[in-house]
Amino acid sequence: MGFISDTVTPKIREIVTGDRPPVVPVVPLRGVIGQMGPMRKGLTLESLAEILDSAFKVKKASAVALVVNSPGGSPVQSALIARRIRQLADENDVKVIAFCEDVAASGGYWLACAADEIIVDDNSIVGSIGVISSSLGFSEAIKKIGVTRRLHTAGDKKSFMDPFQPEKKADVARLKEIQGDMHESFQDYVRSRRGAALKDDPDLFSGAFWTGRRAVELGLADATGDLREELRQRFGERVRMPVFKKRKGWLSRRFGANAGADVSIWADGLIAAVEERMIWDRYRL
Repeated sequence: MGFISDTVTPKIREIVTGDRPPVVPVVPLRGVIGQMGPMRKGLTLESLAEILDSAFKVKKASAVALVVNSPGGSPVQSALIARRIRQLADENDVKVIAFCEDVAASGGYWLACAADEIIVDDNSIVGSIGVISSSLGFSEAIKKIGVTRRLHTAGDKKSFMDPFQPEKKADVARLKEIQGDMHESFQDYVRSRRGAALKDDPDLFSGAFWTGRRAVELGLADATGDLREELRQRFGERVRMPVFKKRKGWLSRRFGANAGADVSIWADGLIAAVEERMIWDRYRL
């Protein structure tokens, strides 16, 4: 075969010559991490396992790209998802590149650290390597409205941080201990993934966060850029970037996320939506 005409379509050219373009599967990791309620599914290993498996099984993939836009959430799910990404990367011997969008903070940064490289936008919010717990106290409120709290436990620590009772110093100390363990785990993971790239900055693990440009200077990220341009520069103009994400069910697509939900589920979903908004609002500037 002497030559292939320029008028031949790219698909036919591939079939005839066997010259297939590079492929980089793209996995979006967008949203709060963890179960947010019966009708609002956050990022969990359960929801992502099949998607990740499919993306990493693409034959002869040049790399796998993660698109991270998350303010964090559950430390357990963050660790589980990151661990699965690394397992699949090692099993399939494929490089992982994370592209951070608006926010890769707290658990969102944990997910980004599962990649071999982290690319950010100049104005991305990156970091927040810490642990936070927030709640409300209603002990004075129920006194004012004449409500008596009746609580009976077997085990003197079973009513830990009960919002309808005055805060106990012992409970706060115990909470701090648990947070300390989680924070240490988070720090260990970041150090194991980022290694010598991390700069010696006293605020690095303080829970502070930075812009993408500053995150690169601190070693929390490797470079600034965007997915399309970066992958084209690395793998050529013909690189394919198929997106792997879970499709909504027919009922949800037709009637919306709350189709068929009863009042109690709808109320739970509303509460979850408020909680989700509060998590996002920590990083809105």
